[in-house]
Amino acid sequence: MQRVIVVFIACLIQFQGYSKQAFKKIPVSKDIELIQVSENAYVHVSWANFENFGRVPCNGLVYIQNREAFLFDTPATDSMTKELVNYLRDSLKLEIKGFVPNHWHSDCMGGLGYLQSQKIESYASQKTIKLAKSNHLPVPAHGFKDSLQLRLGDKLINCYYFGPAHSLDNIVVWIPSEKILFAGCMVKSMASEDLGNTADGDLVAYPKTIELVLKRFGNARIVIPGHGDSGGTELIRHTLEIVEKHKLP
Repeated sequence: MQRVIVVFIACLIQFQGYSKQAFKKIPVSKDIELIQVSENAYVHVSWANFENFGRVPCNGLVYIQNREAFLFDTPATDSMTKELVNYLRDSLKLEIKGFVPNHWHSDCMGGLGYLQSQKIESYASQKTIKLAKSNHLPVPAHGFKDSLQLRLGDKLINCYYFGPAHSLDNIVVWIPSEKILFAGCMVKSMASEDLGNTADGDLVAYPKTIELVLKRFGNARIVIPGHGDSGGTELIRHTLEIVEKHKLP
């Protein structure tokens, strides 16, 4: 019994330590902050104004290995992206090796033009590339169809397209060493009561896509939505519940 108590206390201390680390916030500017979610990963949160939605916090991810980093999603503008990149370079002393957007909207790749000016390689779904071209936006350099595996140091970064949901091209990024799923706007925070902007999405396909994500990443430790607080796989299940309520007849 004593051994059980000791193990429980040790686990509790470890959990508390992780919690403090997980929610460490670093201000970058008045519109950007970093939230550390693991030893090697930060959520970057930027605030931007969107028509019909007002001022909205938008999430992205910075994954780090040995002073090198991959960036997933940018803030909504080149100027905010420049602020974020300058902080990562100057304050955290990181070299940004690549960029992957979740989908084609500005809260995912609105800063791609600036990244391209800095000669940072970009990778995206072929569907995102097609939509970027048709909307006269900066175009990611490298495309993939269903999946893409990248490396940062000796660690893997896996990108997957499971189908339409929030947008026709939305992907997810899985970092197996961290058990972090950057799900983007297809997954909603626990505070969300609806699906938000689905003007460019597919409500018919949405449930199947979310079910595939949940089935594949049921062991995720951290799930990062496009907007709002990160959590665990309860975010994916919560999203599925919202989708089911919004099913078309």
